Amino acid sequence: MPLPVVVIVGRPNVGKSALFNCFSKRRISIVEPTCGVTRDRVSTEIRHKDYVFELVDTGGMGVMDSDGLTKDIEAQIEIALAAADSVLFVVDVREGITPLDRIVAERLRHIKKEIILVANKVDVPKFEYLTGEFNKLGFGKPFPVSAIEGYGRSDLLDKIISFFPPQDSSDIPSEAIMKLAIVGKRNAGKSTLINTLAGEQRVIVSEVPGTTRDSIDVKFEMDNKQFLAIDTAGVRKKKQVKDSIEFYSMARAERSIRRADVVLFLIDATLAISEVDKKLGAYIDSERKPCVIVINKWDLVKGIEMEKYHAYIAKNLPGLSFAPLSFISAKNNDHVVEMIHLAMDLYEQANTRVSTAELNKVVEDALTLQRPSQRKSKTPKVYYSTQINVAPPTFVIFVNDPKLFDSNYERYLGNQLRSKLPFSEIPLKFYFRERSKTKQDTEPS
Repeated sequence: MPLPVVVIVGRPNVGKSALFNCFSKRRISIVEPTCGVTRDRVSTEIRHKDYVFELVDTGGMGVMDSDGLTKDIEAQIEIALAAADSVLFVVDVREGITPLDRIVAERLRHIKKEIILVANKVDVPKFEYLTGEFNKLGFGKPFPVSAIEGYGRSDLLDKIISFFPPQDSSDIPSEAIMKLAIVGKRNAGKSTLINTLAGEQRVIVSEVPGTTRDSIDVKFEMDNKQFLAIDTAGVRKKKQVKDSIEFYSMARAERSIRRADVVLFLIDATLAISEVDKKLGAYIDSERKPCVIVINKWDLVKGIEMEKYHAYIAKNLPGLSFAPLSFISAKNNDHVVEMIHLAMDLYEQANTRVSTAELNKVVEDALTLQRPSQRKSKTPKVYYSTQINVAPPTFVIFVNDPKLFDSNYERYLGNQLRSKLPFSEIPLKFYFRERSKTKQDTEPS
């Protein structure tokens, strides 16, 4: 049985996104005084007492989008309302009833859903008496809340779940087996890929750069397995970030990378690798995230062999030289399934453990082939190696002096482990620890 869906609607700047974040207890939607910040449907699962439901944030009704996306935003609101079981109609207690509030109320009067009127911005008790004015809208007594302060949160959640039928554990969907962050520069095709994976117009697709602002979680199913795809705002050069909306969009894109099990790094095949691509690749590398480099719009490229493009990517994104490439067309759904299977393989690699004996044998062979450079007449020695974690696979190498093992040798050792252990296409993490040699230690070489 699908989860109940609760949709937040209202005119711009009444605090819909703040209420969404208040319920979820984390910053998901961007909260800004600028009209029209939220464009797509942003959703998350809310757990309250013994119930779970899907909460959906929407764009402001009646907003005139500066990029000409008003119709797209309205279409996303209509899709959300069609799927809703309950609707939270949010108004601003401090501004009173506005003409646009009345227009929203008239639209909602024609839908057969449970509608809860929410009077937001009751940040101090003296504003609560102002809520009575909103009885004129015809949706009963409004619930006073302060999304910023958290006032009224629990009471409103109790009211929401009172409309739900009883739930048992079988009604709660299984957790996604893998979180996929879809990242890339503007107009690389991230939202198109999300819609292809979801099998619906889940996010707005437009030629307008920067259409997506929030990070949007979208569940989809493949091979009878649940996945969570995270659509992110397009990354651009810092000096081109014009306002706080773009700043928060970039911050959420970086957070999405940190949340992900595997990153799908979209590259527009019709354009040259840019500085933005390089910086984004470096960030993925620094977070040690498994990454599929997705060459999107490959159907539009003529006369370039895949092997040559591999070399081109390796030259321009050296920190991800081990990452596999997937050549797709998100718009045409070409090779998208193969891309997900590749991501699943990386996920498996990232969660693999090897035996201590196997690891030490590979390290011993690597030392035989190449030792770190000797410094100040001190010979680099490795006593023992062990794997301490997965995702990413993390290794502690006990040595006589960690200063003798620089980043170049760490890179060499990583390449050796990838070539001989089941980590061929993922990042690895190393810690070099000082340890004095004892009788129990055996030097690998």
